Amino acid sequence: MGLVIVAKVRPHITVITLNRPHRLNAMSFELMTEFYEALQAVAADNSCWVCILTGQGRAFCSGLDLEDPGVIPGIQEMALSRVGMAAMTHFSQAVPAMRALPQPLIAAINGAAYGGGMCLTLGADLRFCSESAVFNCTGIINGLTSTELGASYLLPRLIGASRSNDILLTGRKVDAREAEHIGLVSRVLPDGEVLAHSIDVAEQMCELSAYGLQMTKKVCWANLETNSLNAAIDLEDRNQLLLGNTENLVECIRARREKRKPVYTDVPRSDFG
Repeated sequence: MGLVIVAKVRPHITVITLNRPHRLNAMSFELMTEFYEALQAVAADNSCWVCILTGQGRAFCSGLDLEDPGVIPGIQEMALSRVGMAAMTHFSQAVPAMRALPQPLIAAINGAAYGGGMCLTLGADLRFCSESAVFNCTGIINGLTSTELGASYLLPRLIGASRSNDILLTGRKVDAREAEHIGLVSRVLPDGEVLAHSIDVAEQMCELSAYGLQMTKKVCWANLETNSLNAAIDLEDRNQLLLGNTENLVECIRARREKRKPVYTDVPRSDFG
């Protein structure tokens, strides 16, 4: 069994599981290689509409494995001065890779999310955690910085600069209830229930338009980076028009009249052209 497991758990729902429980799912070079491969496989699977990321065992991810990081890939014949950046990049591109995933990504945070593990949660579109989950920026405690894998960009946008600086500069731990209070996660579940709950939410999302989910994710991420209200609205308008050119809205109206759930197919509108 690999360091990252990809499993179809229900129709249109895939779960990616970090699988180094003996190391609290710490991020080795090999684990990250398999993580990127898993994301690529899910992205290419058109039958998957929602993806969930979780950890095996009692932790979500404890960050970089300082004791057993493994072997840096792709550094053959590379000058020593370049090896460090290659190593950094192998970890730091995790969040952009998660963002590039077409499907919405739910982080089912089943336990500790430290350092790079906390950063992985920031790259998800939805974050649910168990009551025993704990968040921590470990780098600053280890004599490094807390600013890694996009944390200095994403965290203040999620919870505000004041609270973000409090976490990044002190290295203090944030428990599940505080994480929910400050908006780091949106739901807290009893221990042992976060993955099942995430699957149930994903199943509800699969009743929506797969195209609508994908395009909503793209615009949410794109407008996180824009500083113009008008530019954000312009992108939303075009996004909405794309979905308006499908049969989905017609099906929604029809389903309401017939008192049933709509079945969205994302096919082009038949009354066009």
